[in-house]
Amino acid sequence: MNVAAANLSGVDALLQSAERRFIAANPLSARRYEQACRVFPGGHTRQTLYYAPFPVTIVRGAGARVIDLDGHEYLNTVGDYAAGVYGHTCEPIQRAVSEALQTGIQLSGVNNREVELAQLISSRIPSMELVRFCNSGSEACLFSVLAAQHVTKRRKILVFNGCYHGGFMIYGAADPPLSVPFDLVKATYNDIDGTRAMLRADADSIAAVIVEPVMGAGGCIPGTHDFLSMLREETRRHGVVLIFDEVGSSRLAPGGIQGLLGVVPDMTTLGKFWGGGFNFGAFGGSREIMRHFDLRGGGVLSQGGTFNNNIVTMAAGLTGARDIYTPEACVKLNKLGDGLREAINALGVSRGITLQATGSGAMMNTHWHRGHINHPGDVAPPTHPLRRLFQLEMLLRGFYVAQRGIITLSLPYSEDDIADFVSAISDYVTEYGGLIEAH
Repeated sequence: MNVAAANLSGVDALLQSAERRFIAANPLSARRYEQACRVFPGGHTRQTLYYAPFPVTIVRGAGARVIDLDGHEYLNTVGDYAAGVYGHTCEPIQRAVSEALQTGIQLSGVNNREVELAQLISSRIPSMELVRFCNSGSEACLFSVLAAQHVTKRRKILVFNGCYHGGFMIYGAADPPLSVPFDLVKATYNDIDGTRAMLRADADSIAAVIVEPVMGAGGCIPGTHDFLSMLREETRRHGVVLIFDEVGSSRLAPGGIQGLLGVVPDMTTLGKFWGGGFNFGAFGGSREIMRHFDLRGGGVLSQGGTFNNNIVTMAAGLTGARDIYTPEACVKLNKLGDGLREAINALGVSRGITLQATGSGAMMNTHWHRGHINHPGDVAPPTHPLRRLFQLEMLLRGFYVAQRGIITLSLPYSEDDIADFVSAISDYVTEYGGLIEAH
């Protein structure tokens, strides 16, 4: 379809055309999706990975690239939603996992790697004086909130509209049915005055404030230093536990965003890359809070989990964080990400189009939006036609792109990869820019 016809028929017609070409190019993935629908509701078992008309089936990956069932190769810009720091092949981690497996699986006891990983985490993020492991960032956030309720003897939790703290802690104007039904106070992200007023009004009943220092699923929106500092000041004043959800943002600086900004929470949650490519979660904080998990000293919070110290995860996570994603490597990767985000924003400005990228370091999100973005209410939903069109067109160009626009880079990325990606976005804007602006 040429541009003139596109302008006549609109974005919906363009989207239909892209879907037809996508379906024609991916017959094996289409057949696989039909099979999946017979055993999975909706044809998948991880909601984030679904997009219409069907997701391509990935069969293998190497470095920063993946290959689908139909043989198409893509530069992976998704990076497993901030978890895939190491890319798809990482020899030191693969070797560490193999060696761990040789010592046995399901060892039924404490092992010789978990303490070292906990020590490394505490050294990188000093506010985590004591640490507990679990199986995901979702679990880590839930355990932290429950611990805060226990410590403060209060019930309410202050969250931010559009926040994502794991699969069962998603809150907004209308909460998903599977979200934990906490007694919530809902504020607007980056709204200093409004949030301060809510905190003061309910100070005696709020147990915790949980916040992403850089929102991930909400659109990769950074919290301002003034906003996060206000949260620290007010929670300390009123005896409220401040929880930084750094499941995603801890990869953006050697000590996480809290280390970058110098704003220290009471508790922190981790996940994603810290498992070296395997299931992992962690939460921790001050000794005063975490002592409640110490059953030897009178603590009553018993937190179990069969796979909390899984030997494969411990080996992969320790090797990855200690030997590969060192502070120096972290700084280098995030500088590369800053360059990509700046290039995308420069492209939007130079073409006079409503394209911009928000985020920090190697975690960002594209938006078809004019004006500053402060909170998730400022951005279009993941299913917006412009987001869907961009995703399908980029897939057809050989770039594995998430429908909601999140981009997280991995260590195998090169400057040439960045240049190729920016060039592809530029070609897309050249072809469809006029229609996008009209829409």
